[in-house]
Amino acid sequence: MDIRPWRQPGRGHWLLARRSITDPDEIAYYICYGPADTELSELVGVAGARWAIEECFQTAKNETGLDHYQVRRYHAWYRHITLSMAATAFLIITRDTTKKRAPATTRTPNSYP
Repeated sequence: MDIRPWRQPGRGHWLLARRSITDPDEIAYYICYGPADTELSELVGVAGARWAIEECFQTAKNETGLDHYQVRRYHAWYRHITLSMAATAFLIITRDTTKKRAPATTRTPNSYP
């Protein structure tokens, strides 16, 4: 639904409502902004990508202390966030690399010659 008829030419504002598949009574609302010719499918795709981003931040909070900082100065906050996100990226890459290198069958201590 277009929500802002008086807008910058060539741009659009929309209200996007998404109903949960598991709970039809649960509806999420999004205010969207972008080029006026943006397709509904693109808006839905971007709104759906939000879940993956939230999962990434939740992982960073749990594993690398993203939320364990009391903001006093911008530079210190920025360094903390950068270090935490770099550590998260390192852990994810290490996990994926380890999974790829793992043998197809696991050997038990009794199976060694």
